[in-house]
Amino acid sequence: MNIKNIYLYFILIILSFNALPSLAQNITQQNFSNVRVDELTDEQIKQIIKQVESSGLSEAQLEQMAAARGMQPSEIQKLRARVEALKSKSSATGTKDATVKGKDGSRSRSFEGEVEEIANSDDKKTETEADAALQALKSKIFGKELFSNAATTFEPNLRLATPLNYVIGTADQLLIDIYGYSEVSYQLTVSPEGTINIPYAGIVQVGGLTVEAATSRIRNKLSPIYSGLQTGNTKLSVAIGNIRSIKVILTGEVTKPGTYTLPSLATVFNALYSSGGPTDNGSFRNIEIIRNGRKVGTLDVYDFLLRGDLKNNIRLQDQDIIRVPTYQKRVEIVGEVKRPAIFEMKNGEDLKDLLNFAGGFTERAYQARIKVLKNTATERKIADVVADAFATYQPESGDKYFVNEILDRFENRVSIVGAVFRPGEYELTSGLTLKQLVEKAEGLKEEAFINRAYITRLLPNNQTELLSFDLGKVMNGKAADITLRREDVINVSSIFELREEYAVSIDGEIRRPGSFPYAENMSLEDLIIQAGGFKESASPQRIEISRRVVNNGEAAASASAKTAEVFQVEVNRNLSLVAAKFILKPFDIITVRSLPGYEIQKQVRIEGEVLYPGIYSITRKDERISDLITRAGGLTELAYAEGASLKREGRMDTQLDKEKEDQKLLQFKKVQKEAKDSTAVELENKVARNNFVGINLENILDKPGKRDDLFLEEGDIISIPKELQTVKVSGEVLSPNTVIYTKSRGFKQYVNNAGGFSQNALRKGSYIIYANGSVRSTKRFLFFNNYPLVKTGAEIFVPKAEEKRKLTPAETVGIISGLASFGAIILGVMNLIK
Repeated sequence: MNIKNIYLYFILIILSFNALPSLAQNITQQNFSNVRVDELTDEQIKQIIKQVESSGLSEAQLEQMAAARGMQPSEIQKLRARVEALKSKSSATGTKDATVKGKDGSRSRSFEGEVEEIANSDDKKTETEADAALQALKSKIFGKELFSNAATTFEPNLRLATPLNYVIGTADQLLIDIYGYSEVSYQLTVSPEGTINIPYAGIVQVGGLTVEAATSRIRNKLSPIYSGLQTGNTKLSVAIGNIRSIKVILTGEVTKPGTYTLPSLATVFNALYSSGGPTDNGSFRNIEIIRNGRKVGTLDVYDFLLRGDLKNNIRLQDQDIIRVPTYQKRVEIVGEVKRPAIFEMKNGEDLKDLLNFAGGFTERAYQARIKVLKNTATERKIADVVADAFATYQPESGDKYFVNEILDRFENRVSIVGAVFRPGEYELTSGLTLKQLVEKAEGLKEEAFINRAYITRLLPNNQTELLSFDLGKVMNGKAADITLRREDVINVSSIFELREEYAVSIDGEIRRPGSFPYAENMSLEDLIIQAGGFKESASPQRIEISRRVVNNGEAAASASAKTAEVFQVEVNRNLSLVAAKFILKPFDIITVRSLPGYEIQKQVRIEGEVLYPGIYSITRKDERISDLITRAGGLTELAYAEGASLKREGRMDTQLDKEKEDQKLLQFKKVQKEAKDSTAVELENKVARNNFVGINLENILDKPGKRDDLFLEEGDIISIPKELQTVKVSGEVLSPNTVIYTKSRGFKQYVNNAGGFSQNALRKGSYIIYANGSVRSTKRFLFFNNYPLVKTGAEIFVPKAEEKRKLTPAETVGIISGLASFGAIILGVMNLIK
C-alpha cells in the first residue's frame, strides 16, 4: 500500500476501532473534525494500517468521506508525516528477504537471505513489515528507480522543429509556406482519408508519408502553379502545426497496463514512464514494439542507463503495442562493488559483464575470487569463481554473488611507540633491525628509559610474546641488534611514565589555590606567582611548608618516627628576586596564613520602628544589640519592644557548617517520623526555616551589656514591629482565622473564637509562636492542660492527633477471650484461698 492510500485510510478510521464487518458503517457516522493525530501512538497507527487494508473501500470513497466528515487539513498533513516516518523507520531497521506476495496475488522474487526462514515466520509478520520488505526489493532491481522517480518525466518536447521522418496522419495540421517571387501560406488539416485540399492545386494524398516525402509530393503538385519552384526563385516549407494524439497499448508486465493517449512525437520511453515502467517481474532488456502485428523493434533499458544510448527508443505510431515480457535471467551482486543491485542478464553475457553493470570493484574489494550462492533442483550450493574465469563464467538465474573486502591486516608493517620523536607505523624492509627502526623514528627522546624496552611479537598461532632487551646497549653496540618481524610493536617507555607524577599544592590566603606540576629548582616564590599571588589578607611572614619524610630501616618502626617535616618561612611580599629562595620538593604542601586580626566587614540589618533603619557594619567584636539600637537612633513612639525579634541566619562559610545544618534537619525529621498528616509536614517546614532567636528587647534596653544583650553576628536581622493588635489561630480548629487581641482572654477563648478544637485536634500538643520568634508549648499536669499565656501578635497552632487504628473483629474477640481467661484464673485463685 502506498503512502497516499495509507493516510487516506487513516483519516477515516482514526476514531473507529470496531470490528471490520461494521467498519464502513462506522466510518459514515464519524465526525473527524476533532481528530488529533499527535494523541495516537505508533502501535495504534500500525494496528490501524492493518485493519484498513482489509476494509474493502475504494480510494475515491475514502477521500470523499474524509472531506464530508470535516477532517482538518493540518491533521491530514501530520498524519502523512507520521506514516512516512513509520515506513522509513521500518526500512531502516532492515528486513530479511523473502518471496513476497502482493495484493494482486503476484509474487516478487528476492535473492538475499534464506527464503525458508522467512516462510516459517510469515504468520508473525505484519502487513507493514511485508510492505517494507517489498519496497526494499524494488530498490534493489537495477533500473526500477528510473520509472519510480517523480522528478523524471520523459515528456516529449513539442517545440522542436518537425523531424523529416515524422509520419503524417489524420488530424495533423500542415503549415505550408511559399516565399520568394511568390508568397502565400496555408494551414491545412489532414482529413480522415489522409488528404489535404490545397487551393488552386487540388487534393494531395499525404497520410502515411513522412514529412520529407510529403514535401516532395506537395512541391510537384504546386510547381505548375508557381513556376519559381522549379527555378529555385520560390521556396517551399512544410511543417507540422498542431501535433495530433495517438493511442498506444501497453501490455504484459507493466505497472499500469492499458491504452494510453500520447502526442504523436512520443517515444517508447514516454509510454513506459506513463505506465509506471516494468513490474518486479518485468524485463528491462527485451521490451517489444509491435506495429500492425509485426515486431518492429526491441528496447534495452540498460543501453540508456549504462551508456546513455537511445538508439532503439523509436517514435511511436497510432495503435502501436508495447509488450513487456517477464525476465528470463536475473542475478544479484552485493558487497564491494560500486553499484550493488539485482541485474537482468541476457544469454551469452558473462560474469565480467555483470561486474561492468555493477560499476566494477570498489577500492577495498578482494578481486582474486568471488563467491556465488546458486540454486540447484533440490537445494542450494556455494561456489568460488577465480579472477581468470570472470570472462567465461556464465551466470544463472537466481545466482547471488558476494564480493568480499580485503583483509584488514598488513604484510609488511612494524610499529614503534613511546619515547621516540616519530612514533607510528613503518614499512618492514628486508633485514630491518631494531636500531635501524629507531633511527627511522628520528631517534630516542631525552626522557627515554633505555635500561629496558620490549617487543610485542605475533606468533604463528596468533598468540603474542614479549621480548625484553637493554635498549641502551643495543643502541651503542654493546648488545646484538634484533632483526624485526611482521607486526612487531616496539615500546620505549619514558622515565615520567615509570614514576609517580610530581606535584606541589598550595592553599590558604592565595588567589588560585590548588595543585601545580613540580619542576626542578622550583622555589616557593615561583609557586606563589603561578597561584596568582597573595590575597590582601595573606601574611607572608608565616608561610608553612609541609614535606614528606621517607623513613626506612628501624627508624620507621619507632613510635616517635617523624611523619612530616614542617618549615616556617617568611617571604618578600613583592616576591622580588633579591630575596632568599626556598627550594621546593615534590609533594610539598604550602599553607599561606592570614594576617593576625584581619577580618572583612560584617553587616547586620535593623528594620521596623527605629529612627534610622537599614544596614550597619559591626565595628567591634563585642558589639551588642543595645549598641545597634543606639546607632539606629533608638525606638520610635510606635515601637512594640516586646514583639522585637532577632533572625540569625548567618553565612555558611564552610562545608562543615552545611553538614551541621543538614544533620539538624535530619534529626528533626527523625523525631517527626510518626507524624503522617499535612499539619505535621507544614510544621516540619516551618521549623526547618525557623532561624529566629527569642529576645526580650525591654530587658536589653533596661540592662544593656547583660546576659540578654547578645553579641551581634554577621547576617543578623533585628526587626522591631509596631504594636500588634491581633492573634492568629491556625491548625486543627474549626475555622482558622485572626482574632483581635484582648488582654483578658486566655488560650482557650482564642481557640473558641476560631470555632473551637476540631475532632482530630491534639490539645496537649498546642503551642504559641510569639512575635519575637520564641515558642511556648502546652504543659500537662495530671489530667489538666496548662496552656501558655497569649500575647499580642502571637500565633496559636493546634496540631493534628495521630489517627488510631481501629481493632479488627478478630483482635476484639482475642482481647475479650484473654480477659475472660484472666477473670477465670482470678476466681480460681480466690476459691483456693477460701
